[in-house]
Amino acid sequence: MSLARRLQAGLRPYLQREPLAALALGVSSGFPYAMIGATLTTRLAQHGIDKKAVTAFSLAFLAYNLKFLWAPVVDGARLPVLGRLGQRVSWLLLAGLLVMLAVAWLAVLDPNANLLVFAAAAVAVGVTGATFDIVIDAYRIETLRPEQLGVGSGMSQYGWRIGSVAAGSLALYVAARHGWTLAYLLCAGFALPAMLTGLLLGEPARHVVVSARRGLRQAWDAVAGPLLEFFRRRGALLVLLFVLLHKVGDTLANLTLRLLLNDLGFSNDEIATYDVGFGFFAMLAGIFLGGMMYAAIGMKRSVLVALVLMAVSNLSFAWLASVGHSNLLLAFTIGFENLASGIGGVVVVAYLSALCNLAFTATQFALLSAAASVVGRLVTGTTAGALIEAMGYVQFYLLTALVAMPGVLLYLFMLRAGLVDRSLGDAGRVPEA
Repeated sequence: MSLARRLQAGLRPYLQREPLAALALGVSSGFPYAMIGATLTTRLAQHGIDKKAVTAFSLAFLAYNLKFLWAPVVDGARLPVLGRLGQRVSWLLLAGLLVMLAVAWLAVLDPNANLLVFAAAAVAVGVTGATFDIVIDAYRIETLRPEQLGVGSGMSQYGWRIGSVAAGSLALYVAARHGWTLAYLLCAGFALPAMLTGLLLGEPARHVVVSARRGLRQAWDAVAGPLLEFFRRRGALLVLLFVLLHKVGDTLANLTLRLLLNDLGFSNDEIATYDVGFGFFAMLAGIFLGGMMYAAIGMKRSVLVALVLMAVSNLSFAWLASVGHSNLLLAFTIGFENLASGIGGVVVVAYLSALCNLAFTATQFALLSAAASVVGRLVTGTTAGALIEAMGYVQFYLLTALVAMPGVLLYLFMLRAGLVDRSLGDAGRVPEA
């Protein structure tokens, strides 16, 4: 087979309707994050807001960690009027509209006039953005066929990064010329790709409608149903333990990287060039390779490879810490880490998607995605600084590689025991002919 035909065959899965839809959904998913992230920090700083107040705005992100609390509503509550379009499409349109309104509210406010109201608007963007995320994840999983979960997860991550970077860049560019109000109003339009995708593709073919019950029984079914269904599966507790553990080492290493670079004397320009710029393209390459790997060797083996790569990549941090200031080694470290994270992001997200039951997609994925990050963030926030001071950077990063091994070994045990297959929800099962 010629090189051109191989390239065409490799790209074909990415050009199908469902992965392209995942790309559009990802664009809309990423932009609210930018609106309350670095972009908002810049806006507040330019308005002369106190640094303590600026950092407090990071609490707006808390909604993304708590979104599983109201995900059952998205799964089970039928909207009046819009509900005729289908459960997922109607919520996609409503959540998208609410995000646009919240961003518009944030756009027209002056933080110097009333910082408390401005903070309420930022929280509103966080809550509506997290709700949009719930619907988008459910729509993506139910639109993609099981064999497309890897490529679709990759395209979704591409979209997320495009949306967050494009919205942040557009906001800064327009704000410098026409002010922050117009900048934020224009960025609200990034919600449209997901909304239009829902209207064009319609209700996902794989969405399962759960028969509705009224009153307290309906509320109980909405909250407890997804949990009970998951824990009835064989090996569910081990799967949950894996989800909780598999990213602890990776999160510890990544969230402390800037501390290491600062202590090694890297300048802001060097950090921007390698950690932000070079790392961004390495991540994009990893996302592409992750999708290709998923298609070539399947979900089970690609997840194992990704877990090993993410664990080994932490050793490069230890190497950099032992050598000291070296741009060449920094490029290698950032490149290796982001490549491994890109691959892992695709195949592990595809695995988490495959664990969902199509009757409870929104709730189960919200729970699994929250569980995947909570332990690492908790450990980092409570012990990482003290560990670095006590052990030094080299020993700390060697420890992060060691901490990653229980997740790898647990997954290997699950694989050999057949629990990976048995624990999958119907989102990850190919229908029998």
